[in-house]
Amino acid sequence: MNVTGSESRSLGRSAAAAVALVAACTLLTACSGSSSATAKVPGAPAAKGGGDAASKAIDQLVAAEKQADPSLMPAGSTARAIQERGTLNVGATQTAALFSLLDPTTGKVEGFDAALWQLLAKYIIGKPEAKLTNVTSATREALLKNHSVDAVFATYTITPERSKVVGFAGPYYSDGLALEVKKDNDSIRSLKDLDGKVVVTESGSTASTVIKKEAPKAKIQLFDTNTECLQALQQGRADAYILDQGILAGNASTNSDVKVLAGTYSSEPYGIGLPIDKPDFKKFVNDWLKKIEADGTWAKLWKNTLGTQVPGPVPTPPKIG
Repeated sequence: MNVTGSESRSLGRSAAAAVALVAACTLLTACSGSSSATAKVPGAPAAKGGGDAASKAIDQLVAAEKQADPSLMPAGSTARAIQERGTLNVGATQTAALFSLLDPTTGKVEGFDAALWQLLAKYIIGKPEAKLTNVTSATREALLKNHSVDAVFATYTITPERSKVVGFAGPYYSDGLALEVKKDNDSIRSLKDLDGKVVVTESGSTASTVIKKEAPKAKIQLFDTNTECLQALQQGRADAYILDQGILAGNASTNSDVKVLAGTYSSEPYGIGLPIDKPDFKKFVNDWLKKIEADGTWAKLWKNTLGTQVPGPVPTPPKIG
């Protein structure tokens, strides 16, 4: 997105600013003794998607995931260190329906990304133990650089610039930027209709670059989270919202007053953000992604999360690496 995608964040932030960002995010950290985090996010929409049946199917997938063979986690490796610690430190969001959304009725974080980090924790530790830290598009790199988290699962688009500071595993999913407007808005049908309009997106994503190119007269407003962008659109403070189609589809699935327009305007390969100085962990996670794609887990995961709202057959996962 977070997951997301929008204008690439400047990497020249001061060290003091980065530390402040990490401190602010760490205050939002929550621990879980089960397969999901229990931190509360004010204003987060209730999870819908595929309902109880889909949620139970995901729980079964996590329960069926076997721990990695010890030979894959030798002494001194990053995976072994996480196993010995007994918990996977995850950077994630809790406001992106279908990807990673807190269900306030159960305290569980559910969705495609959320299930992935539960599966990875189970693969490394033998049980889905994770310590969850809320991230935004603007704070992900700082948290990875400072090793506050082991991995970021947040619809994190892989770009050449980000790859200079982030050791991405994957991609594990490919999305594209799309537009969301109020349900009764028929005047905006494509990016070309955004000139002179107020358009919101997440700070730190790649969408701003696309807007400036296709609609240079658009007025861009940036917010830290999907929830803030959605609220600006719903309240009439913005005419349109541009972000990854999967995230916008999640918004529409939980909010009947907005709609996602047909068509995408980019290719957004999602990766799992890892510390760039842990190449052994990147290989480990890539090998795990290949495993869950080959054994059918990835397809079942898609069907019970994104597939509950996105029509069509299970897509072919993008080539890893």
